[in-house]
Amino acid sequence: MRGAKSAKWVAGAIVVALAATACGGGDKGSAAKGEVDPNGIYSIEVGEPEKLLHPADTMESNGSIVMSGLFSQLVDYDADGKLTMVNAESVTSPDSKLWTVKLKSGWTFHDGTKVTADSYVKAWNWAANIDNKQGNASWFADIKGFEAVHPEAEGAKPTGTAMEGLKVVDENTFTIELGSAVPYFAYKLGYEVFSPLPESFYKDPAAAGEKPVGNGPYKFKAWEHKKQIELARFDDYKGENKAKNGGVILKNYSTLETAYEDLKSGNVDVLRQIGPKDLPVYRADLGDRAVDQAYSAVQTLAIAFYADQWKTPKPVDPKVIQGLSMAIDRDTITKTVLQGTREPATGWVAKGVLGYTPNATGDITKFNPAKAKELITAGGGVPNNEISIQFNSDGGHKEWVEAVCNSITQATGVKCTGDAKPDFQADLQARKSKQVKSIYRSGWVLDYPVNSNFVSDLFRTGAGGNQGGFTNPELDAKIAAADSAASLDESVKAYQAIEKDLVNYMPSIPLWYYKVNAGYSEKVQNVKYAQDGDPIIEDVEVKK
Repeated sequence: MRGAKSAKWVAGAIVVALAATACGGGDKGSAAKGEVDPNGIYSIEVGEPEKLLHPADTMESNGSIVMSGLFSQLVDYDADGKLTMVNAESVTSPDSKLWTVKLKSGWTFHDGTKVTADSYVKAWNWAANIDNKQGNASWFADIKGFEAVHPEAEGAKPTGTAMEGLKVVDENTFTIELGSAVPYFAYKLGYEVFSPLPESFYKDPAAAGEKPVGNGPYKFKAWEHKKQIELARFDDYKGENKAKNGGVILKNYSTLETAYEDLKSGNVDVLRQIGPKDLPVYRADLGDRAVDQAYSAVQTLAIAFYADQWKTPKPVDPKVIQGLSMAIDRDTITKTVLQGTREPATGWVAKGVLGYTPNATGDITKFNPAKAKELITAGGGVPNNEISIQFNSDGGHKEWVEAVCNSITQATGVKCTGDAKPDFQADLQARKSKQVKSIYRSGWVLDYPVNSNFVSDLFRTGAGGNQGGFTNPELDAKIAAADSAASLDESVKAYQAIEKDLVNYMPSIPLWYYKVNAGYSEKVQNVKYAQDGDPIIEDVEVKK
C-alpha cells in the first residue's frame, strides 16, 4: 500500500462521507493528557523500505511513511475535498491542459539551499527518464514530451533529457503543459512522486537515496538497515504542519505480533496496524489508546496475467475469475478471522474518495457457491484446477489467506494454497520480477482522493501500479476518454462507469475495505491517522 501521507478524508457532492473518526485521531479526548516535551523523540512500527529513499521510486508503505516526513508537496486536501496549498502559492489552469504553479518564497531544503521552480522541473525530468529506472515514472506520462524521456518501445533509449511540457518561468514559477486535458491533475500533485530535489541529489543519486535531503518537516538523521530510520525535526521548515516533537524513530519489525508486544511493554510508541491474533484483545488491552477507524484503502487479490497458468494455451476467461470471486465468503471471514475490522468490498474504489460507488461489482462479490462453480465451468475451468495466493508473512495476512483458500476450495473444489514470502520486500520483488505463480495479495491506498487513482493507476497498460500485467486496449481507450473529460465532475462520472464495467475484465478480485486498527503508548498523545491510514507523524506529542 502507498499514498500521499498528507491526505485527509474527503466528502463532497459525489462521495459519501466517512464517519467523523476518519478525519484521524485515536486520541478520543478521554486518554490521559500530559505536559508536552516539544523536543521529545518517539518511535513508530514500520518495516524495512523496499528500495532507496527516492520519491519517484517509493511505491510501498514502509518507504512512503519516511517520505511523508522528509518531503512536502505542492498541494494537500482539506476535509471538504478542496485543494489546499503547501509548497505552492497557487496551482491554476484555464483549460485543464496548461497548468501554472507559483511557489511560496522562502522555502529551503534541509541542506539550506533554496526550493525553486527548477527544483521541481529538474526532479521531474530526472524521475521520468527511463534510464533512471524509477518505479513511478509513469506518473509523469500526462506531461507533454514524456515519450522523449521515457520511450514506450522495449529497449529504446531516450531522445532527450527534458519533457517539452515543463517550463521554468522564474525562480518561483513554472508551467506544466499536458499532452491532453486532465481535469484532476492538480490533485495528483499531492503525491510524493512530484517532490522537488536539491542540486546535491544529482551528484550521487544512490548516496542521496541512503541519506535523502528533502523540504519537509523532518530532516534525515540515520538509517540502520533492517533496524531503524531516524528523522529529526527541521527547525527552518516553512510549512504550516511543523513537527510538534523533536523527531521520530521508525523501528523495523518482522511481525505485527512482535510490535504489539513491544507496544504493551513500552518499547515502541505508535503502531500502524494490529495483527489478526491480537485483534480480539487490543481494545481491552489499550483502552482509550486503541484506534479503530476507516481509511481509503481496499484489499484485493490481483491476478498475475503473465503467469503460465493464465496465459496458456489461451488467456483466461473473466468468467473464471468472477467464479473465484463468488466463492469467497467475505462476510464470514471479515466477522470471524478479521474480528469485524474490515468491511466486505463491493467495488475496486475505496470509500472516502471522489466517485466512490456502492455495489459497483454487482453480484460478483456476493458469496454464491453454486454460481461460482457455474461461472468457472462456463469460462473453461481453472487451469490445473488449483491456484496459489502470494502474500508477505510480516503483514498479518496468513490467517485470512488460509480462510479465503478454504472458502474457495469448499465452494468450488479448486485447490488453493498460500504462497508465503518472508517480508514485504520479498513479496514486492517477486511481483516486479514477474515471479508470482498465480495470484497475489494486493492492497491499494489512495495517492490522491479521486476514483481515477483506483482504476487508471492500477489497470491502465503500463501504469506503475499495474504489476500483474493486465492489459486491454478497449479499457485503455475508456480511461483516456475519462481523463480528457471537460470537468472534474465529468471525469469522475466517467470513471464510475468504467469501474462498473470492470466486472467484464476482472483485473483483480476485490475483498474488503481496510480500517486502521492500531494503538499507541502512554508516552505519546495527539496521535492521529490520515486518510491513507498512516499516523500523521508531525502531529504526535511526546509527554514529559
